[in-house]
Amino acid sequence: MNHPTGLTFRDATDADVDILVVLVESAYRGEASRVGWTTEADILDGQRTDPEGVREIIKSPDSRLLVVEQDGRTVACCQLEHRGDHAYFGMFAVSPALQGAGLGKVVMAEAERQVRETWGVTEMHMTVISVREDLIAWYERRGYRRTGKTSPFPYGDERFGIPRRDDLRFELLVKPLV
Repeated sequence: MNHPTGLTFRDATDADVDILVVLVESAYRGEASRVGWTTEADILDGQRTDPEGVREIIKSPDSRLLVVEQDGRTVACCQLEHRGDHAYFGMFAVSPALQGAGLGKVVMAEAERQVRETWGVTEMHMTVISVREDLIAWYERRGYRRTGKTSPFPYGDERFGIPRRDDLRFELLVKPLV
């Protein structure tokens, strides 16, 4: 779907798996991620995702992996999962070179619009690593609120990265979509 911003939004296919893994890794891990502000390189080493994880989201009947393209290049993505009365927003990545220019706000607004229209949900949920205060503040400016509800970080499961500290946990953020 073409968007007024000149961006194209579409559902990911198997053909997108490799480029999406590269995009997500570049936004969160390693030196390349330091170009943008969403890096987790100071708190996690290792991978952020892998081809199997991306393929699993694409194949799941309750999930969509939204691909965002600009001039034919993949520049952002996010996972949308239908969970009853709410949707889950995850695997959000914006190309580090384009971070800070408003692209993330546009992607998030479009994702919220799509889950409202497609699934009729009234809330969007997401989990964020609780020590990511700058990122949580950015989401709060978009209307998300901290719930104080946390879940443990999967220490020992290297599919989610190799922690550089022992105080990581996920915090649930929620936004009403009305």
